[in-house]
Amino acid sequence: MTDPHIAAVGTSPFGRTDLTGRDLFGAAVTEAFEEGPDPADVVEAVYVGNQSESYEGQIMYGTLLAEWAGLRHVPAERVEGCAAAGAMALRHAVEDVRSGRRDAVLACGVEKMTAGGTDGATTALSAAFDRALEARSGVTAPSQYALLAKRYLHETDATEADLARIAVKNHANAVANPRAQFRREVDVETVLDSDYVAPPLKLYDCAPVTDGAAAVLVTSEDVATTLPGETVRVAGVAAGANNIAVAERNLTEIEGAHEVTTRAYEEAGVSPPDVDVAEVHDAFTVSEALLAEAAGFAPRGRGYESALPPAERSDGWTDVRLSTSGGLKARGHPIGATGLAQAVEAYEQLTGTATPDRQVDGATTGLLVNEGGVADAVTVAHVLTNA
Repeated sequence: MTDPHIAAVGTSPFGRTDLTGRDLFGAAVTEAFEEGPDPADVVEAVYVGNQSESYEGQIMYGTLLAEWAGLRHVPAERVEGCAAAGAMALRHAVEDVRSGRRDAVLACGVEKMTAGGTDGATTALSAAFDRALEARSGVTAPSQYALLAKRYLHETDATEADLARIAVKNHANAVANPRAQFRREVDVETVLDSDYVAPPLKLYDCAPVTDGAAAVLVTSEDVATTLPGETVRVAGVAAGANNIAVAERNLTEIEGAHEVTTRAYEEAGVSPPDVDVAEVHDAFTVSEALLAEAAGFAPRGRGYESALPPAERSDGWTDVRLSTSGGLKARGHPIGATGLAQAVEAYEQLTGTATPDRQVDGATTGLLVNEGGVADAVTVAHVLTNA
């Protein structure tokens, strides 16, 4: 097998913008290739993560974005897995290169969420629920995650203030990230005083509606050596689907994410204590707590301590730093691009090119956990290393 490498990354601005989806993609690709060759000279296939055509009324995103990047006669496909679409695109690129079938593949993701307004985004996201058992009852993504949060607070020592501290930590990280949507700090009181969206989750517990795109070039080692800049190796990857309906699952044990991260660790030959930085799917603050436990970083019921410095966490925690980008919560959550935005952050951390205020000294191993549907309806995990 060929070792896949991430050789170049780029993103558009994240937030509310007048740019179209294709323009957001253009900004991401321009950054990724600004010091390298023309995409047409190296890219052999394109995978596009995109959650829903309802925002802009656009399908055929594979062909559209291949054309926009100046690529002709290459395989170009849209992949969909709700909020895991970006990581699924990355996984396809990794597997293409790993198999030796292709030497350079572009994984990208894009979502123009504001085109449909808040109601449009809510409706589009609700399509990821079990239509027969859940969606027809009118539940929304916040209300589904509120069920998880309510149960988590019931079963553990965590409080709403503990969840608020996760938001505070991620906003502080985003201040140092020039790519982030919300580059401003908040305090616990601000989070707790914000309006309830679905109790116990408040406005500041929830990731925003975001426009954005991200692009990641995955290549063989031979191709990577011909390109400018540093690379990181994709050492492990795994994906898996769990029950789509929340009613069919344990609300506080994210089993699917645990299984997938364990397989990714095994493939990479690492274990949770080896991971220095992790980008986890904190669409809601409780998600970061649950995924810290599922990924093996925290003891059961103590994942909410992710907001604390490593030295202040309970015994059994690793020293991992979570969501250094600001996470979905503050970096932003352009659904189809989120998994690739996670890869961009890990790439910068592992190559030492993150901004000084968020750079984790000596980081050598990173974990990406991207989920679609509620919690682990589908999960994709990647382990990256600079070794």
